Amino acid sequence: MKLSILDQAPIFPGHTASQALQATIELAKLAEEWGYTRYWMAEHHGLENIACSNPETMLGFLGAITSNIRLGSGAVLLPHYRSYKIAETYNQLAVLCPGRIDIGIGRGPGGSAETVIALSGNFLENVKAFPEKVTELLHFLRRDFTENNIFAKINPNPIPRFSPLPWMLGTSEKSAQLAAKMGTGYVFGEFMSENDGEAAIRNYRTHFEPGPEFSSPYTILTVQVVCAPLQEEANDITYSVLHKQLVEEKRSLKQNPILNEEDKRKLRNKIEKVIAGTPEMVKRKLEKLHAAYQADEIMVITYTNDYQQRKDSYRLLSESILQIK
Repeated sequence: MKLSILDQAPIFPGHTASQALQATIELAKLAEEWGYTRYWMAEHHGLENIACSNPETMLGFLGAITSNIRLGSGAVLLPHYRSYKIAETYNQLAVLCPGRIDIGIGRGPGGSAETVIALSGNFLENVKAFPEKVTELLHFLRRDFTENNIFAKINPNPIPRFSPLPWMLGTSEKSAQLAAKMGTGYVFGEFMSENDGEAAIRNYRTHFEPGPEFSSPYTILTVQVVCAPLQEEANDITYSVLHKQLVEEKRSLKQNPILNEEDKRKLRNKIEKVIAGTPEMVKRKLEKLHAAYQADEIMVITYTNDYQQRKDSYRLLSESILQIK
């Protein structure tokens, strides 16, 4: 089973953004040593507890301190940007890190309504045009516009020897259908979706049309994992992290931070989405999911109380599944 990492660059209480990004740098280097396949950075905007608003900056840095692990975005929030600029950026990264760059494409806002307006104006209008923007971006990356297209004579330089691999990220069958039509890889965010992921992945596989980068369908399932030496420890970490998140969410909305019955139900649902346990227990559950979804790869996001817990969780997971000690 292949394992990868999705990193949001969290800023834990009492730490700075600089410390958060240094922790990302350390974890990326360790992930390569531990045998993880790829390391992706998420994109968020205007959030005080997340340090990465620009994955591309981090990817260039991570490329300089690693050698083999694939690096990518999870995801470029394409409604905010012009496709040509994104193609240029990821082509340059692919020149710097030959054969190692992934470009994950998403349609989410990545921040508050005010932040979204500051980024790109009318987000809803941009989202409506998302399929067209994806098509245009892929034409730039693949350099296959029709001759009569206005962009046929321009290139998103520099042109790399190995183009970035395009991936569609999503949480529904709609994103699966778009990935299949475009011939990209598909990443289903199970950790943040209430939709039927197995159905979405089946839809993608059934309707996949081969493209220049993928001759056959390739799927990644993204799940939330907390791995610890003892089951009780993993449970405690999961509960404390998700409880804090819910309390902070209520405070940000100017609500009473004490959890009511509806909040407690929401917390239980969130806990149920997390694969928390000892290395052997987590391994069994991931193998079961891997088979049920027929995923080619598992991508892991881990929320903990501090950087050491996060690092330990990924190390234990690699020792259990990748058998690298």
